[in-house]
Amino acid sequence: MKEKNRYDHALWRIMEQMLEVESMEDALSGSLDIIMDTIGSEAGAVWLLDPQTNRLYPMFHRGPVDISGISIENGSGIEGVVTRTGKSVIIADTHSDARYDSSIFDDQGLDTKTMLCVPLSDPEKTIGCVQLINLKNGGQFDQDQLQLCERMASLAAITIAEKGLSIGDAEEKEILVSLSDVTKEFESGGETVKILKGINLNVYQGELLVVLGESGCGKSTMMNIIGGMDSLTNGTLMIEGKDYSHPSEAELTMYRRNYIGFVFQSYNLMPNLSAIDNVRFIAEICPDPLTPEEAIGLVGLTSRADNFPAQMSGGQQQRVAIARALVKNPKLILADEPTAALDYETSIEVLEAFERAVKTKHTTVIMITHNPEIGKMADRVVKLRSGRVFSIKKNAKPLKAAELEW
Repeated sequence: MKEKNRYDHALWRIMEQMLEVESMEDALSGSLDIIMDTIGSEAGAVWLLDPQTNRLYPMFHRGPVDISGISIENGSGIEGVVTRTGKSVIIADTHSDARYDSSIFDDQGLDTKTMLCVPLSDPEKTIGCVQLINLKNGGQFDQDQLQLCERMASLAAITIAEKGLSIGDAEEKEILVSLSDVTKEFESGGETVKILKGINLNVYQGELLVVLGESGCGKSTMMNIIGGMDSLTNGTLMIEGKDYSHPSEAELTMYRRNYIGFVFQSYNLMPNLSAIDNVRFIAEICPDPLTPEEAIGLVGLTSRADNFPAQMSGGQQQRVAIARALVKNPKLILADEPTAALDYETSIEVLEAFERAVKTKHTTVIMITHNPEIGKMADRVVKLRSGRVFSIKKNAKPLKAAELEW
C-alpha cells in the first residue's frame, strides 16, 4: 500500500507537470525526473520518432553517459521495437536479449543490465518511447513500475498531441569536444578532494550549450579543463579528434591562443584603449582573425567603437569582451557567468551577441550560468550535480534571447 501511494503521488505530480508547464520539453524532462526518482533507476531517456527519417532521437536523457548524438532506426534495438510495436517490455538481462543494441548505452560507458521501456502512443500512432535503465538497488523492474511508466507515457502522448512537439533539427552534427570519464582530484589537508567524478559529454560544432548546476558541482572546473586552464586527473579530453588529455605547455599555449575564446563575468578590458583597440590588440596576435570592425559589428557596438571602457555601460563592456573573443575566429567560446553582474535588459543584449555568434559564424558556445531561464535559448541544457552529468535536455525549438523572461 505504501508503494502504491508513492506511485499515485508521482502520477499526480506528472499530471501537474503536463498541465502547468508551458514548454513540452520541460514537462517531459520533469516527468522523467519524477519517474526516475520514484522508481530509483540509474539512467533514463525519452525517445521521439522523426517520421521523415524513420529514426528515433533521444530528446531528454539523464544518467552518467551522453547519448545526445545517437539515433536508431525505428524497429531496431529495444527502443525501436517498442516504438514499432507499441508494446511495453521489461528486460531482465539485456545482454541475453537478441533485440538489444549495446551501442546505445554500453559503448558510451554504461553497463546496461536491465531495462524497462514503454511506448509513447497517442490515439492514432506511436511517436516514441520512455526508457529506464538499471535499478540503483540492483533489483529487477516490476509490473507496478511498468504500469506507472505506461501511465506517464500515456499522459505525455496525449499532451504532445494537444500541444505539439517536434524533434527539431535532427541533423547529426560533428563532435567538436568530447569528455570521457573525466575526473579531477586534488590533495587538501592530507585528503583527496574529488571535484569531477566521471564526466561524459560531447559538444557539437555550432551549438549553444548551457551548463547549469549549483555552486560546487564542478561547472567551472569542467570549463577550465576544456579551456586548457586546468588539467584533468583521469579520463580523456578530445578536441576535433585530437587527444588533449595531457598536452605539452607549447600545445596548451597555441590551443588557448588560437582555438578558444574566453568570456568571463569580469570584463578585463584595458582601460586606456578604446573598444575597438581592445579588440584589435587580440586580433594582432592571432593567425586568422576577423577584422576588429566585423567583431565589433557582430556584438552591435559599431557606433561605440571609439569609446573607452569608462564611457560604456557594464553590458556594453561585456559585449566588447565578447567581440574580443570573436575576433580570434575561434571554434569554441567559453563563457562563465557572462550575465551574472548585469540587469535583465543588459543581459538580453549580451545574450543576443552570443546568439549572433552561433548563427552567423557557426561558433560553438559553452555557457555556464545559474539562471535556468537562459537554458531555454540553448540547443541543449546540461545539468551537473556533485561532479557528474545529471541530465541532458535538447530544446526542440530554442527561444530567441529577446523572448526570455525572468
